[in-house]
Amino acid sequence: MARTRAYKSDVKAAIHETAQDLHKAGLIEKHTMRRFDESCLTPIKTFTADEIRALREREQVSQTVFAMYLNVTKDSVSQWERGDKRPAGPACKLLSIVAEKGLSAIA
Repeated sequence: MARTRAYKSDVKAAIHETAQDLHKAGLIEKHTMRRFDESCLTPIKTFTADEIRALREREQVSQTVFAMYLNVTKDSVSQWERGDKRPAGPACKLLSIVAEKGLSAIA
């Protein structure tokens, strides 16, 4: 089964996927499932322009290469680093993973 979420560990992935199945079957309530989400999934952080630039520079890649890894345009990365726009959704999730585990985690 292909995973579309970023888990803290393989064990937590297995636990969370089991809990999801139990939730779909009506055996786990919604508020309990939220607690599983919080404990098993990688948290999503919001990033400032300076933090995004520092993260890219820490990974020693250009804006173009960083954009390719994140599957966004180079202009998006440039706008984030200038503070003109803020990353959202999947881009924030990928930035959180890169911040925690490095660029190789999403390569």
